[in-house]
Amino acid sequence: MKSSRLMQVLLLLQSRGRMTADELAAELEVSPRTIYRDIDSLSAAGIPVYADRGPAGGYQLVDGYRTRLTGLTSGEARSLFLAGLPGPAADLGLKEVAAAAQLKLLAALPTELRDRAEQIRQRFHLDTPTWFRGDEPTEHLATIADAVWDQRRVRMTYLRWGNDTVEREVDPYGLVLKAGTWYFVGSGRTYRVSRVLTVQTTAVSFDRPADFDLARFWAEWSERFEDRMYGERVTVRMTRSGLDKTRYLLSGFQARVIGEMAPEPGEEFGFPTESTRHAVADLLKFGADVEVLEPASLRAELIDILKAMQDVYNDAKLRTWFR
Repeated sequence: MKSSRLMQVLLLLQSRGRMTADELAAELEVSPRTIYRDIDSLSAAGIPVYADRGPAGGYQLVDGYRTRLTGLTSGEARSLFLAGLPGPAADLGLKEVAAAAQLKLLAALPTELRDRAEQIRQRFHLDTPTWFRGDEPTEHLATIADAVWDQRRVRMTYLRWGNDTVEREVDPYGLVLKAGTWYFVGSGRTYRVSRVLTVQTTAVSFDRPADFDLARFWAEWSERFEDRMYGERVTVRMTRSGLDKTRYLLSGFQARVIGEMAPEPGEEFGFPTESTRHAVADLLKFGADVEVLEPASLRAELIDILKAMQDVYNDAKLRTWFR
């Protein structure tokens, strides 16, 4: 533990220059007294660290004492720091490891690239969850991630969409983070980590298929999933205003499908939906900018809803009740 902390002290001094004992202590979450001992240990090991006294003082390394990466362009340095995702790293139990790796990269960069990397970190922040929704619980994510790395089969209890549970043994091939939600791919299927109720790593090892590519699998699976999710079509026509609203009132998939059809205002087209039940909620968002033509049952249901809404607004007693 101490050797790891000594390396962190050294890397902090390399990457940031002069730092006080209080600053180092705050960064490493130890006491200033511990930092004093660490500095003494570094000096005894031959590291050229010295102290400047006074209010503007602190510890720093002799100029020129640093390890540099060779051949790293400014664009490559920027891309490495843009790839840092502190939230997911913490989910996977790698927060400290990721921080240490980034610190090592900063320490090894030439001064001009180190400054640019720090600018990237201060100017760009990646926030993976979607709006109005926090991260899902990922109690078993670290266990699954270890099984992915070690290529060990897992035994789990999984909550399916119908809210029934199943017992499964799965060979986990990889993990995917999609809009703040973790999934793992195993044995040709995709599972949502938040729906894993219990998980246990077994002693059984497995070999990943030689031709398995996680990114390609996810892209193909996602396309099939969206096609299944929005597999129904209801016949509608929309005003120009309604067609314009599809971009922000519907899911990205629905908006893309309608955009590819490119219907004209007043022209009939197949509105993509999960089911007629879901279509009711989606279509009511458009108000008078949409008319349902088929199926007749959906049209009748919307008419009933609109009549009930009209009664609410016309009935003086109901208006009083809402106050």
